[in-house]
Amino acid sequence: MTVEATSAGAILYRDTRGRREYLLLKSRPGDWEFPKGGVEGEEELQQTAIREVQEEAGISDFRLLDGFRKEYDYVFEANGDRIHKTVHLFVAKSFEASAELSHEHRDHQWRDYQQALNTITQDGPRDILRDAHDHIDDLDA
Repeated sequence: MTVEATSAGAILYRDTRGRREYLLLKSRPGDWEFPKGGVEGEEELQQTAIREVQEEAGISDFRLLDGFRKEYDYVFEANGDRIHKTVHLFVAKSFEASAELSHEHRDHQWRDYQQALNTITQDGPRDILRDAHDHIDDLDA
């Protein structure tokens, strides 16, 4: 049996000394990813993304950028079920310099664009980072 699941999160970035850096979290299985998690109750996708950034990165001073939402999906096995998960990612600018690691992750790093592309372990989020980076460039132009 296949179970459908929906998550939302954010590609969080900060500007440090004129350099844009993206926050990556290392999950317990070892994947490098963006803050994201399951939709709870009647939450809208943006509400989930905001909550997950606060819970997983300990950052509360940030803003979701208008006009960007991309999704990717993947399948995995859990408790004998086949899970088809769709992840919706937004872009958010952090106004805080540091992040706090939650119990759900083993490590976190702020990486510049090229480092982030090389660190992310899944194709879906990597492709969306490319689109997000271009979107931010367009807004800054």
